[in-house]
Amino acid sequence: MDSTEKILKLGLPKGSLQDSTLDLFAKAGFHFSVKSRSYFPSIDDDELEAILIRAQEMAHYVELGAFDVGLTGKDWIIETGAEVVEVSDLVYSKASMRPVRWVLAVPESSEIQSIKDLEGKHIATEVVNITKKYLAEHGIEAHVEFSWGATEVKPPELADAIVEVTETGSSLRANKLRIVDELLKSNTKLIANKESWKDPWKREKIENMAMLLQGAINAQGKVGLKMNAPKVSLEKITELIPALRQPTVSHLADENWVALEVIVDEKVVRSVIPDLKRAGAEGIFEYDISKLID
Repeated sequence: MDSTEKILKLGLPKGSLQDSTLDLFAKAGFHFSVKSRSYFPSIDDDELEAILIRAQEMAHYVELGAFDVGLTGKDWIIETGAEVVEVSDLVYSKASMRPVRWVLAVPESSEIQSIKDLEGKHIATEVVNITKKYLAEHGIEAHVEFSWGATEVKPPELADAIVEVTETGSSLRANKLRIVDELLKSNTKLIANKESWKDPWKREKIENMAMLLQGAINAQGKVGLKMNAPKVSLEKITELIPALRQPTVSHLADENWVALEVIVDEKVVRSVIPDLKRAGAEGIFEYDISKLID
């Protein structure tokens, strides 16, 4: 392949996932610059070209080959029925590092208590196909209408129920809605065009990207700790460290001392460091990590 042809076309999600996605890419080592109202971010990698597009459309355009690779939710792959290569699960969202849920919700005062009560009712949602499949699986006939937005405000005047995505449920509660059932859990996925996946150069580039993005996700909430410790206290100190693996232990010039290095959950550091100090550790310092490759 000629050097001028070595370009990977990347689709980035525009909208609610945009900021968290660009932040994740930055931690993975890919730094984008997005100008106001521009859909074509610049990138510090001459082998990448990126376009911002709605996550709802991403799988369709990756399937067509407009993009070699893109990021979208499992939900939109299912909703559009796109045939793509699902390269990697990237569990992050706009507000948290956990999957989102598509749920059936109704007003708090509604008489609807289960899916059986939806017979003949009116449902508003952005995921029409997913909702229709859900109803069919339960043998329920109801009218499903596509919602162009502001779905939470439609019951009870414009719809009897909605199927809406939620991370924490706070927006549903704020609109005085209660969850009746869960249809689907979804998370972001890195997906590839089938033909692009067959190209050795593109596949390696995509696999490298997936590895680095997953490494950035793995590093969320983790920090590194380094310290020196007397050998006589080594066993006690290692027992105090809630590490992913056993700490790395290195010998120092003073044969009675060793150096330890370990990765731990950031949330435990405030309680662990004082215990390490009391156990004999010295020169303890904490540092951030951007990627953790398993």
